[in-house]
Amino acid sequence: MSAAMTGVAATSAATATRGLRVRDLRVSLGGIEIVHGTDLAVSPGEILGLVGESGSGKSVSLRAIPGLLPHHAEVRGEVLWNGQDLLRMNPRELQRVRGGQVAMIFQEPGLALNPVMTVGAQIEESLLAHHPDLGRRARRARAEALLAEVGIPSPRDRLNSYPHEFSGGMRQRAMIAIALAPGPKLLLADEPTTALDVTVQDGILRLLRRLVEEHRMAMILVTHDLGVVAETCTRVSVMYAGRVVEDGAADRIFAHPRHAYTAALLGAMPGEDAAGTRLNPVPGMPPSPRAMPPGCAFAPRCRYVLPACNTGVPQMEPFGPEHLAACLAAEELPPRWPEAAR
Repeated sequence: MSAAMTGVAATSAATATRGLRVRDLRVSLGGIEIVHGTDLAVSPGEILGLVGESGSGKSVSLRAIPGLLPHHAEVRGEVLWNGQDLLRMNPRELQRVRGGQVAMIFQEPGLALNPVMTVGAQIEESLLAHHPDLGRRARRARAEALLAEVGIPSPRDRLNSYPHEFSGGMRQRAMIAIALAPGPKLLLADEPTTALDVTVQDGILRLLRRLVEEHRMAMILVTHDLGVVAETCTRVSVMYAGRVVEDGAADRIFAHPRHAYTAALLGAMPGEDAAGTRLNPVPGMPPSPRAMPPGCAFAPRCRYVLPACNTGVPQMEPFGPEHLAACLAAEELPPRWPEAAR
């Protein structure tokens, strides 16, 4: 077990034997490693936010969990779901787990849904694949109940609708219904609200929170929106250049980030009184996987950089309960909310 995972297991709420444990996950594409030893943990009833800029490795890490990467991808490490390593399952075993116990919600429902099948038929297809004992009438009733559960009005009539007859928010709800059909215990959501307006986004996030609570599911939510994380997630893992650089309870990280990258992301968020003022973007660009710096990957963009940051990759260290970070300048970072960081 890596040092980072030891810390995550000791300090996070996800310490039970049940749930997801990702240990030292490494993914290579075309001979280039783009995920470097990622460690993640999430337990039933918990929502883990996986955040970072585009290209940080969030979606690749998420898709590696159920084995949805291209065949030429090289994946190493451990992906333990309730103690079973998904990376070492044969295709038939993995197929039973994928969709049945582990479900994925994609970013673009318009592309994920089949345009020539009704929404009801797609839900029933998912039910038939994982619950073949259900008769047609039972599948139809269950599909209607699922549409009602995710908040689609007139669910009986909507079973016969095609995806193009739904709005963007309704398509996303329909895709959530399909994912819920087999009764999964782990939801993997890859930026499920990116293409939606703010009002619809809020409704989807409320729905996901309610489903996690009512069904005691574990969930990983990939997003680049820290506002979404603040409203939705109990814990946060911050990724940069293929590594998790900070992990912990969401309230602690928002109150006092201990990695300079997290602090920069939070500093770039517009405040309530930001109208008419200049934004404070993170300077520079993330490094290319083909030309990673020798030390901390964030060092070339960091305002707190130290000489030692350029000589070795920092390891995850604890900063109080349920809080880990891999930053040599952690003690130099000021709290955002001093009274909440105590």
